[in-house]
Amino acid sequence: MKLWGGRFTKETDELVDEFNASISYDKRFYKQDILGSIAHVTMLEKQHILTPDEKDTIVEGLKSILDDIENKKLEIDESFEDIHSFVESTLIERVGDAGKKLHTGRSRNDQVALDMRLYIRDEVIMVNDLVKDLMAVIHRIMQENLETYMPGFTHLQKAQPVTLAHHMGAYFEMFRRDRGRLRDIYDRMNYCPLGAGALAGTTYPLDRNDTASLLQFDGPTINSMDSVSDRDYLIELLSAFSTIMMHLSRLCEEIIMWNSDEYRFVEMDDTYSTGSSIMPQKKNPDIAELIRGKTGRVYGALVSMLTTMKGLPLAYNKDMQEDKEMTFDAVDTVKGCLTLCAGMLDKMVFNTARMEKSARQGFTNATDAADYLVNKGVPFRDAHGIIGRLVLKCIEQGISLDELSLDEYKKESDAFDGDIYEAIAMKTCVDRRNIIGAPGRKAMAAVIAMNREYLEET
Repeated sequence: MKLWGGRFTKETDELVDEFNASISYDKRFYKQDILGSIAHVTMLEKQHILTPDEKDTIVEGLKSILDDIENKKLEIDESFEDIHSFVESTLIERVGDAGKKLHTGRSRNDQVALDMRLYIRDEVIMVNDLVKDLMAVIHRIMQENLETYMPGFTHLQKAQPVTLAHHMGAYFEMFRRDRGRLRDIYDRMNYCPLGAGALAGTTYPLDRNDTASLLQFDGPTINSMDSVSDRDYLIELLSAFSTIMMHLSRLCEEIIMWNSDEYRFVEMDDTYSTGSSIMPQKKNPDIAELIRGKTGRVYGALVSMLTTMKGLPLAYNKDMQEDKEMTFDAVDTVKGCLTLCAGMLDKMVFNTARMEKSARQGFTNATDAADYLVNKGVPFRDAHGIIGRLVLKCIEQGISLDELSLDEYKKESDAFDGDIYEAIAMKTCVDRRNIIGAPGRKAMAAVIAMNREYLEET
């Protein structure tokens, strides 16, 4: 059944019907459509636009449709143009003429705008919770690895020693910012477009504040033309999702490297790995690779949405129907990737001895050796040159700075003494860095306490 066939004398072409229809994907917000309609008729009755009996009949019918869909007693018929047509037609079939009054004071334009906001609002909450679940796993890894020493990198070159706790803490901060963005989006989008009509409101005496309150919005939208044509919240959402995926991709990229034979920093759990059809020795980090790959898919949704909206005049245009498939796909992708990443991390085993050995062999303590000389009165530029020459000697001998003899140190500078070895030990190098934000144990203990409080309160 079409909701708009009165002025037409010919049936639309079958291909046109298929091209125009959206029910194959907008059926996923059947619940939001029905709850929005219940709020709408409840308000209509309060405004004496519907009688109490009409309202009760419609609400009863809508609730029965919702229950039957959720209990698999009613299958959504995809021969309808959209979910709105299906729900309204089914309602009329069940309750008769009262159902024909459901759409009083409403357009599909403000109806779909409402449904999408209700759906996205629910999804923002779920994604926010999934990000928090991932952060809880990262927090546990941080707590357990305050003294797991590893190389920190710049330019993919070993730079200075850090701890696994500190390294994972960087991702905790990324995902904390992601949750902040999701909260901002929720607050900005939480206004009700219902009552905007097609674009110019309605002559019926609707109480838009009442409808907004019934649906737990902060209030009604202010401009009816903007109400039906606004997709900013979806662009913001897809931008936030793209940033979440970028963070997941960076984390997965490191896991992929750490899992390689050259690094051997981690052992992937069998449940999050796959093998090769030809090479029996392989244990591939496919989940991490797929998360990295699916990042481009979410970026594509953002670019598609921006491109769709860039040239649209006010108010509603059919182009906007394209918002749904890309957004639904991005929602599903992000939720799946967050869930899998949390599980993968939770079961991952870290090779802590290998990490520390890698830090020592990469001369990550060279800066601390230079600082040792500075503390002995050697100018920093001279100290830099001395340590550089010592590093070159170590490379030639295939040893680390810890393994260089004291005689070799003293050949370069009389300022060296036996305490050089304690000064360049991994534990010393890390624990001396105790300002907030640094990897020292005391600084990290304070950060972990703050993170614990954050997870408990948000």
